[in-house]
Formats: sequence, C-alpha cells, structure tokens
Amino acid sequence: MEGRMVRAAIQLYTLRDVEQPLPELLEQVREVGFAGVEFAGRVTDADGDRVRETLDETGLESVAAHVDIERLEADPDETIEFYRSLGCEHLVVPWLGPDAFETVEAIEATADRLQSVAETVADHGMAFSYHNHDHEFVEVDGETAFDRLAAATTDPVEFELDCGWVTVGGVDPVSLLDRLDDRVSLVHISDADETGSPTEVGEGVLDVTGSLEAATDHGVEWAIYEHDDPDDAMASASHGAEVLGRF
Repeated sequence: MEGRMVRAAIQLYTLRDVEQPLPELLEQVREVGFAGVEFAGRVTDADGDRVRETLDETGLESVAAHVDIERLEADPDETIEFYRSLGCEHLVVPWLGPDAFETVEAIEATADRLQSVAETVADHGMAFSYHNHDHEFVEVDGETAFDRLAAATTDPVEFELDCGWVTVGGVDPVSLLDRLDDRVSLVHISDADETGSPTEVGEGVLDVTGSLEAATDHGVEWAIYEHDDPDDAMASASHGAEVLGRF
C-alpha cells in the first residue's frame, strides 16, 4: 500500500467510565483533537439519531465499531444496519478468548468462524477486522497462533493490530505490519508496562514512533488511541490526541 497520512481516532472504551451522555462525550473528544471515534458497547444504549447528529455537527468520523462476534452471528442484519445508521463502515470483533488459540484445531475453527462473519459483513458492504490482544501470540507447534490465524484466513478478513498488545505478546509490531501489509487498515496505539499492565502511551514498552511510521508506510487509514485502565480518562484522551497528532 502507498503511504499516506494516518489520522487519529479514539476507542471510546477508554472513556467508558466518564459519566456524561454520549453526545456530550463526543463533543469533548473532538475538542481534545481527535478526528474520529471507534464505538464500543455503550453506543447501543444511546439515542442513535442524536449520536449521528453530534457526529455531523462536530465533524467526527465514525471510523469503526467493536462488536461481539456472538451478536454478529445471531442477528447480523439488524446489527450491521444499526452501525451503518451511525455512518460506520467497518466492524471489528474485539476479543476471542485464549481457548480459541490454544491448539492448531482451535485456531482453524476460529479462522472458519471469523471468515464466515467477515463474508456476511462484506455482503452488507462493510469492512471487517479482528482486534488482537497478547494471547494470540502464544506459540502453537512452532508458529504463533496469530500467524496461523492470518494464514488460515483470507480477504475479507482484515486485522486491527493493537500495537501495544502485539508488543506485550513478544512480537515487533513494525515487522508484523510489514508482513500483513494491506490486511491492516486500522491500528490501535496502546501501551503497557513490563508486566503487561496498561499505561499512558509513550510510558511503556511500545515503540510509538516506529509503530506510527510503519502504519503510515503501509497506508493504514486510522491510528486509534486506547487505554484500558486510565486514572483520568479525559486527561488520557487528551494526551493520546497530542501524541497521535504529531503524526
């Protein structure tokens, strides 16, 4: 892919404990400097029309949404159309547990499951990605589970690489981006300390500059800030926007 400017968004899970109506929270997200948002579970309880109005008023883009795989399997039509109504064109499965990656057979079953959901989402005209944590990088018969998953899936399965969790898993996100190339259009920029506990971006193990430069080189569209456990969520968001804004 041809390098272009990567844009900054935030995963709203970072702000899940901020006690404000979602439209007001979106206004603050724009004020601290993000150009886009990635939705998590909270949006399903909000007034969808008001959320869309706020996105339009602020100019925030609806970059993607994290959606549990069970929801996409049980009611794909309604689920996909709900997020489409928010202007979202990319759905991401945010988590599958460690048991989905423990054996070759489990990984093959996981690949089949993701492939099926991805094709359903693609049939509705939307993109699909899987978001990693660190447990996907366990070694299974001489290869990481993640590498096996990538080899066992094809288009339209993409990956939303969480560069912080990749690093915690013992893999260099820059080299992984090189290998995956155009199968990645979104990255998460998160960080963690040596024990794997979330920390502010730039204060942990992640090579922030290298990850963002690699994302840019590979034409990644959005770098999405996330902090799983911030002490002060809005201060963390502001810091994340400032770091990503340098790129």
